[in-house]
Amino acid sequence: MSETTTVESQKSALAGIPPRPSVWTTTGTLLRWSFSSIGAMLPLFVVVQAALAAGIILGFGFLIPDIDTATAQFLSTGAPTVLLMVIGLVIVPQGVAQARTNGTFTYQRALPVARWQLLVTNLTVWMVVALPGIPVALSVAQLRYGFSYSFDWPLLVAAAVLATLMASAVGYAIGATFPPMLSQLVSQVLVFFVLLFSPITFVASQLPDWFQSLHDVLPFRPAGDLIRAGLLSDTHSANGQDLVVLGVWCVLGLVVSVRALVRRA
Repeated sequence: MSETTTVESQKSALAGIPPRPSVWTTTGTLLRWSFSSIGAMLPLFVVVQAALAAGIILGFGFLIPDIDTATAQFLSTGAPTVLLMVIGLVIVPQGVAQARTNGTFTYQRALPVARWQLLVTNLTVWMVVALPGIPVALSVAQLRYGFSYSFDWPLLVAAAVLATLMASAVGYAIGATFPPMLSQLVSQVLVFFVLLFSPITFVASQLPDWFQSLHDVLPFRPAGDLIRAGLLSDTHSANGQDLVVLGVWCVLGLVVSVRALVRRA
């Protein structure tokens, strides 16, 4: 502890005012509170992710007659991205909408902590919830198709964290900006768009040219391609443009979320 901090603490104590807790202390307290409120649901989230992974990998596989190894790999390595997008773009905005409805969101904003700490805490919790979906999906694919992965661990970890942060930040922005009922509707539309109209579990060439161009600026295909490059590094490579697109959407989600937290109710 620095001399200045010690002097300020002594002055506060003499004045009868308790010293202000540090940023690390308040952030840790917020994290413990958030994890304790959602901790009992973590096993359920893992079960749901396993069921969704099985639905994507097994169900979509049934739709493809005589699926070959390359197609099975593309489908299976896209499933983790779909799980991350579902958690971030569906579960997160619905959770924020529920917090706004029951008053938890307003109570958190009234706490004597920086608004960015509230955002960091919430995003950290949702990232912990979402990231287990990756090994769950990979395990389901391994059991079903039996192919091997070629991991690029630095790329896989960076892409998974960035994709999870992007999806959670955008989902939080949706939940904090739109009215609760509208944010839930938007999240439901997004899940169908991700599952059926985003080239994550199928190659982009199956879409019309204009739709392929649209996905060049949307975050879904870039997230899927980066994670796939981390899982199948011998046949797929990362693209710098995908990283830029994902980073821009991540920053956009963070900026909108912070603005929603600091604005007056």
